[in-house]
Amino acid sequence: MSKHNYLLTILFALFSTFLLSSCDDDENPAPDGGGDANEGGTKYIITSSPIASDGVADYLLTTDDLSTGSVSTVGNGIEQDGTYRYYVSNNNKFFSLLYGQGNPGAVTTYELNEEGELIKVSDFQSETVQAFAAVEDDILMMKIPRSGDANASWYRVNAEQVQIVGEGQVNIEVLAGNGERAHFTWLTQVGDKVYAPYMSIKGCCGDTFGTNHPDSAWVAVFSYPSMEFERVITDDRISFIGKYFNNGLIEDEKGDVYAYSAAVAASEGEFTSTKPSAIVKLVKGETEFDQNYFFNVEQASGGAYITAQNYIGNGKFLLMMADEKAAYSVGSRLAIADVYTQDFTWVQGAPEATKVVNVTTNNLVDEDGETIHIGITTEEGSYIYQVNANTATATQGIEVEGGRITAISKLTY
Repeated sequence: MSKHNYLLTILFALFSTFLLSSCDDDENPAPDGGGDANEGGTKYIITSSPIASDGVADYLLTTDDLSTGSVSTVGNGIEQDGTYRYYVSNNNKFFSLLYGQGNPGAVTTYELNEEGELIKVSDFQSETVQAFAAVEDDILMMKIPRSGDANASWYRVNAEQVQIVGEGQVNIEVLAGNGERAHFTWLTQVGDKVYAPYMSIKGCCGDTFGTNHPDSAWVAVFSYPSMEFERVITDDRISFIGKYFNNGLIEDEKGDVYAYSAAVAASEGEFTSTKPSAIVKLVKGETEFDQNYFFNVEQASGGAYITAQNYIGNGKFLLMMADEKAAYSVGSRLAIADVYTQDFTWVQGAPEATKVVNVTTNNLVDEDGETIHIGITTEEGSYIYQVNANTATATQGIEVEGGRITAISKLTY
């Protein structure tokens, strides 16, 4: 499977705000008995790629409930334009970004109308980007060259205006400062700043993503919205944070920052990092990693590696784990990691890892801070599972017939 097919499952925790509108009790009853009917309704959005053939576009499917029933890609949903699409929500809008593989890509925006129907409200061309995230009222996007041009370009798309309202550049060779290039793995809002972890890559010589610096981690800090560079925070106890097109850093409810390393730095196609797959911490307001905190997940798991994460809440993460290192793919073993207590627990009730074809990383966390909805495709079918962070158990929910789930989100109306 190609690198881009792996990327169909990536990303990151979704950040949605909720727009409440008045409506008649009979027209828009509150879903699942939650809240007053006048508050409007909720629709869950499931993006799914038809299993029947490779290299086909995703469909956007909507449903009222993720815990039961079924939905099909056959004759349903909104087909996306282009094969590789990635998704993020902000300001009660759903953004679909086309990965143009070097060519410009569309940014398509959707929202729910008063009847709860998903409608397209904007569609414009933008540069293909390799990192993006909801930041304040914007979608911040970053185009990062792997070779040639020394400048990465950033763009601010205002989620209300649905248009680019700011842009600029970052010299990634100057930022790296070691003869290589800084390649951002993702972007995360932390307070009023943007934290951008990066890989150090050669960017040349037939070893583009290889590095001569496999045992260090870096986080560039930018002010926002100016994106003025402020500093680099480093740590030599781990390899780089996150992975290519993979969010490895989050801010918790306390304002502390946790970051994971997959320990997959490589050179000439061989993994070369000597550091373990682990989680480190930045205390709120500090500009250096806490040297008294080190969660060795590789050791706690019995030798497995973190490949992706979703933050659920109250210090608990859902980790996608693999028994072997993988630069791009997502592991099919699920675990709950409590970064406050440094407890690690394998999730029970999920499909057997050897039967899993695909696991989503762009998942939906409930407001209770205890439950996350994750898509798992096996040879038998595709289902959304509800994983409880407190009990580390997974419960099978809605079936997505004929499709491989790629992302889960929700909007209100």
